[in-house]
Amino acid sequence: MINFDEEIKKFQPAAEMHQLEANIYQNDFSDVADVLIEVMKQAQMPPQNME
Repeated sequence: MINFDEEIKKFQPAAEMHQLEANIYQNDFSDVADVLIEVMKQAQMPPQNME
């Protein structure tokens, strides 16, 4: 049977995870809410003449 407490004590995250976390936090990613807010703002803007 697996002893989960012992397995958790032995757990070490992959080395790439630290680099991945740093890259994610350094970049400004838009999530779905940000995209929806931008779409709603553009939908409320009056149309522009393209002549």
